[in-house]
Amino acid sequence: MLKQRVLTALALLPIAIGGFFFLENAWFAAFIGLVVTLGAWEWARLSGLVSQAARAAYALFLAMLLWICWSLPQLALALLPVAAAWWIFATVLVITYPSTAHYWKASWRRLLMGGAILIPAWQGLVLLKQWPLGNWLILSVMVLVWVADIGAYFSGRAFGKRKLAPHVSPGKSWEGLVGGLLASLVMTLGVGLYRGWDADAMVKAVIGATVVVLISVVGDLTESMFKRKAGLKDSSQLLPGHGGVMDRIDSLTAAVPVFAVLLWWSGWGVM
Repeated sequence: MLKQRVLTALALLPIAIGGFFFLENAWFAAFIGLVVTLGAWEWARLSGLVSQAARAAYALFLAMLLWICWSLPQLALALLPVAAAWWIFATVLVITYPSTAHYWKASWRRLLMGGAILIPAWQGLVLLKQWPLGNWLILSVMVLVWVADIGAYFSGRAFGKRKLAPHVSPGKSWEGLVGGLLASLVMTLGVGLYRGWDADAMVKAVIGATVVVLISVVGDLTESMFKRKAGLKDSSQLLPGHGGVMDRIDSLTAAVPVFAVLLWWSGWGVM
């Protein structure tokens, strides 16, 4: 398993780096769109669609919606705030699982939720790419989430006792959450000191990093909740040793649009 994970990671790394940081404009949107479309194909399975034809139809429909968003960039003005509201609602669903699971049991509702998860993530990355220091912004949100994940893993293994969401993901602990958050905040403060941020900028960065990390955990738990409801361990086997695309991007689907909203509200980008 470890060998498979390493080989898959080595194969995907240059593709991911090239796609995220060297492609521009429509090519970048198409690259991210391909990833999201694969995620949609997997999400259809989590939503109860069994046949490959039905799953492919859902993925193609989502791809068409991405094309519409690209053709009408003004939709982003409404899409990202709605996404932020969705993730607040998703937090409630995770906290109240499984008592509220019957509300989204119907396949069509889960398919709608998939759109609410995947489309804003695509839109957020497309916007970040277009803003000043776009590549650095994308790298920042990814590293922020990755550092939080690594910190949560090690602190959870060392100190984890109290379950964070036992009905959703029994392996996660409150100690892991705190450790991951602290790791990301230490990194944020280190960047701020290196860049010479003033006190106001530092406070905003710490608050923003806290929100992004916490919502990334909700993204992870949301996918885990749907997988548990569907009786699945992984979203697919597209990535040997890693599971599916959704298993790799679940945290980022929440973190990216919220990160973009926070930057937009701070006046960073122009929409």
